Amino acid sequence: MKLILRADIDNLGRLGDIVEVKPGFGRNYLLPQGLAMVATEANIKVFELERKKLQEKMDKIRFEAEELAKKLVESRVVLRVRVGEGDKLYGSVSNANIVEALAEMGLDVDRKKVILEEAIRSLGEYAVPVKLHPDVRCELSVAVVRHDWVEGQPITSEEAEEVASEENTETVAEAPVEAAEEEVSDDAGQVSEAEQA
Repeated sequence: MKLILRADIDNLGRLGDIVEVKPGFGRNYLLPQGLAMVATEANIKVFELERKKLQEKMDKIRFEAEELAKKLVESRVVLRVRVGEGDKLYGSVSNANIVEALAEMGLDVDRKKVILEEAIRSLGEYAVPVKLHPDVRCELSVAVVRHDWVEGQPITSEEAEEVASEENTETVAEAPVEAAEEEVSDDAGQVSEAEQA
């Protein structure tokens, strides 16, 4: 089935392209949604007359997607989750969780536009791709943290262990010096006792 596209459609084509699609896809999705029209000579003439209006509409959609992308790049989503032993998540974080958190921040994003290869199953920082428009993509910073996490703390248990080991390294370095001073004073005390006997 030959159709003229009335909008930019992912993996199919751009506004004004004449494409060949399976009849079911054309009849059941593209035509009822107003995304395409049957490619006849009469429809091609009609399309050329309304092309400018459709192009302006597409440009507006692209501009809005670019503005939203700027806001997403500047944003950071923090998702608080419950974890078990070894910081294993109970369940997982999906694109629906991310979209819900964005909605709370006042950013409206379609769930299908947040692209997760697979659900997030561990604590940490993630760069999640978001495809807002065929020409507009961005990455969203997502932090998956423990439910009791406080801003400024390390996110994962490994990071917390690293911070703790760095702190312990400083105290361990001081400890042997103090112990050595005690041993010297003990030895001095023993010598004086031997001299007294």
